[in-house]
Amino acid sequence: MDQIRISLVVALLFTSSDAVRICNKFCDGDAGSNQVANSRVAFSVDLFFRKISIFVSDSENVAFAKIENGDPNDEVWIDRSWNGGRSWEDGVRIGNIAIPSGSREVTTNLFNIDGSFSERQIGVLRACGKAGERDDIACTAWTRSAAHSGNPTEAAATGLMMDYNGNGQWDTTGWWNAANCLTTIIDYMKVTNDRTFIYAIDTTFEKNKNQFEGNFCNDYLDDTAWWGLAWVGAFDLTGDQKYLDTAKITADFMYTFTDDRCGGGVYWSNARKYKNAITNELFIKLAAAIHNRIQGDTKYLNWAVEVWQWFDKSGMINNQNLINDGLNDNCQNNGDVTWTYNQGVILGGFVELFKATGDRGYLDRARKIADAAVASSYLNPNGILHEPCDNNGNDCGGDGPSFKGVFGRNMGELNAALDDKPYTEYLRNNANKIYENRNTIGQYGLHYEGPFQFHSAASQHSALDMLTAARRFQ
Repeated sequence: MDQIRISLVVALLFTSSDAVRICNKFCDGDAGSNQVANSRVAFSVDLFFRKISIFVSDSENVAFAKIENGDPNDEVWIDRSWNGGRSWEDGVRIGNIAIPSGSREVTTNLFNIDGSFSERQIGVLRACGKAGERDDIACTAWTRSAAHSGNPTEAAATGLMMDYNGNGQWDTTGWWNAANCLTTIIDYMKVTNDRTFIYAIDTTFEKNKNQFEGNFCNDYLDDTAWWGLAWVGAFDLTGDQKYLDTAKITADFMYTFTDDRCGGGVYWSNARKYKNAITNELFIKLAAAIHNRIQGDTKYLNWAVEVWQWFDKSGMINNQNLINDGLNDNCQNNGDVTWTYNQGVILGGFVELFKATGDRGYLDRARKIADAAVASSYLNPNGILHEPCDNNGNDCGGDGPSFKGVFGRNMGELNAALDDKPYTEYLRNNANKIYENRNTIGQYGLHYEGPFQFHSAASQHSALDMLTAARRFQ
């Protein structure tokens, strides 16, 4: 009779419009929690001498909760979140069940961890419980199974896609960071051949192609370039010409913001007041990348070489072979911060220029900048990549959490282009340090070296960038 009552409660619960009922191999609410294959205790928590646990089956990708050493009317249930634990299904206590009379424990039925990824149902679960009429509630840590999380890189990719939303962007981060999230997922798919998240490419494209100026162009030229590079990557992965055509539109748009002030270069924004490093580095990489994907092109290569030659003479590369932020009103290096991504994007740009021209001088110049960055105690204390704003208590704002990932991504591209693969150990050391500082569901915060703080989709893609870069050289 107790099992009949349990099944009735579950059935009634999932007729509610507040909860999503998932059916995979098992349906939410199916009985059999004690028999499911290879279940393990993921986490437990104590409450007034009671033990509340979340059990996970990696093979079946399901979970159930249990309360032990309790009294009749003590309750246990599952919370399930589709956004990495920021919120859960409208406060519904999934599978809520009380210890029956004459017993000291009870177990919920089975519940799926994931649903349809294309419907943004990447789940994390926890077990919660309460003691009788007391108001106190205790919950375990969030967890998930090894499904789509079987290795560090896959788990980080799944963690990033927890933040993917119905607008084809990423919760917890901004517009240009979203372009990097997409680029990172594309790079992950290229390196691993895992196509689980390929749906995100066209979803993002179709839902956002009319934003701002259209075709992923907007007032900030660096934002435009980030999206252009994302669509180059999308073209590489899918072969769909519309992505490369869009990348060409972004480069064409950016080039209209060049002039002879300070001798050349692309402005940072349509206000035409500031010429900086990141915008021009991105343009060099974007234009050269487009050239390498168009047979017989000369326009985009000429643009890339033109802007590189200007950039080389601009003074933004300082006497330590590090790159400062931009130029002052007198067209001189402004001495501003040597952000990690300024040392990174140019490396990928050099790789594209080398592919376009066969001139190994580009790779030699890339090595000088990469070596300077790695040797810098400012950027790499103890050999681990560190953002200048990346101190405990400082969340680096909305932009900074993306920067280190951009460096790792482009360092990986350079390392792949060099015969001796000189940065493999550096990439692996950073990836290993990052992995040490994840949370229980494969999320990463701002600090590569720890502690886990300030998680966002930007910090997640940054970690995944480095993990993917290292994965290339396993």
